Amino acid sequence: QVQLVESGGGLVQAGGSLRLSCAASGRTLSFYAMGWFRQAPGKEREIVAAISWSGGITYYADSVKGRFTISRDNAKNSLYLQMNSLKPEDTAVYYCAADRAAFSKILTREYEYEFWGQGTQVTVSS
Repeated sequence: QVQLVESGGGLVQAGGSLRLSCAASGRTLSFYAMGWFRQAPGKEREIVAAISWSGGITYYADSVKGRFTISRDNAKNSLYLQMNSLKPEDTAVYYCAADRAAFSKILTREYEYEFWGQGTQVTVSS
C-alpha cells in the first residue's frame, strides 16, 4: 500500500505561484508513475501533469503547459507541482496519484492509478 498526502495549497492572486508537494509513505516511489489531477466544483476530475518513475518523461495538459512543472525526488519519496502564472480557472482541489508502471511509462487516465491522496485546495482570486 502507498499512502499519499498533498500539501502546499492555498489562496493566491492571479499571476501568483504555488508549489504543491505530495509525500508518500508505505512503499518507495521508485517504481511508481505519478500524476497530478484536479477537480473544480461541478466538473469532472482531470489530468494536470504526469511523470514516469524515472522522472525522464513528463506530460502536461494543454491548459497548464508552460506554466506548471511536475518533478519528483525518489530519494525523498516526494512529488511536486510548481504552478506559476496562476489563473482563476486553475481553482480546484488538486490530487496526487501513483501506480506501478514501467520505467518510462506515464499514466494520464484516472483508472490507471490505484493510489490517491486526499487532495489540497488551490484557490486563485482574480
